[in-house]
Amino acid sequence: MKKALITGITGQDGSFLAELLLEKGYKVYGLIRRNSSSDLGNVKHLENEIDFIYGDMTDASSLRSAVKQSAPDEVYNLAAQSFVKLSWSQPVFTTEVNGTGVLKLLDAVKDIKPDSKFYQASTSEMFGLVQETPQTEKTPFYPRSPYGVSKLYGHWITINYKESYDMFCSEGILFNHESERRKPEFVTRKITAAAAAISHGLQDKLYLGNLDAERDWGYAGDYVEAMWLMLQQDKPDSFVVASGEKHSVREFASIAFEKAGIPLTWQGEGINEKGICQKTGRTIVEVSPEFFRPADVVTLLGNPEKAEKVLNWKRKISFESLVELMLKHDIEQIK
Repeated sequence: MKKALITGITGQDGSFLAELLLEKGYKVYGLIRRNSSSDLGNVKHLENEIDFIYGDMTDASSLRSAVKQSAPDEVYNLAAQSFVKLSWSQPVFTTEVNGTGVLKLLDAVKDIKPDSKFYQASTSEMFGLVQETPQTEKTPFYPRSPYGVSKLYGHWITINYKESYDMFCSEGILFNHESERRKPEFVTRKITAAAAAISHGLQDKLYLGNLDAERDWGYAGDYVEAMWLMLQQDKPDSFVVASGEKHSVREFASIAFEKAGIPLTWQGEGINEKGICQKTGRTIVEVSPEFFRPADVVTLLGNPEKAEKVLNWKRKISFESLVELMLKHDIEQIK
């Protein structure tokens, strides 16, 4: 029986990956932080199937203990401070978790279980101010937030350990991937939750930032399969995992509200732009300067050709189906 250690197991990706590995017959260990609430997040339903180990990405000794205890065949490092907006107000903490935390985990694996295969969750935010479109594994990086910079350190230190110590390390440069398990502070879930609430008379308005920001959105359940496939290859490598399509925040909101029975008409520009209900003429969406970042990433679009060819990976859920799936979940929650 293969054994896997997943950091960040209580998050969106960690929960989908845990389900996938359990289905494949793995013994799964999950790193969790000890806190007063003992919150297992998205893996609450799996608490009897996972061996949980207390630890923290900022604490090297706990990471070494976790590797020793689990003796994993595969390590999936999904732990991160992943909220871009928060990284501006907590840049040091973000760097300690996303950057030097990766170094501490790699060091533990190198010293205790060097034959483990290691997956590093990298991100399209490393491309930031994009140097070419679409972005591939060879596109130069230009991060535009403390989050992007911290993840870039984690990405490059993983490659350095791979090349310096002959470790099996693969890096997944994942573009935006969402699901019904996404936390509500992320813009996609914020939109679907608001559309569900407004359609049921529980909320009046939704405030958003840059409606013109374009992202390459996919479904998290599809993307964790690519993570697993990377560690089943004969050789480690870096892979872009993306849909190959870009959509704006405005488009995401339009689909969500349309499917919630509130078709929108967009009026105005910039911070004066509004989404107005076609049926009632009521303003439903307003742009607020509060949600603009000091330096924004305008467009991200990935080229998944390498992952599709080498890993034989294909996404299954379309963009529109993703929005509908998230909205349906949020409506069910309200009911």
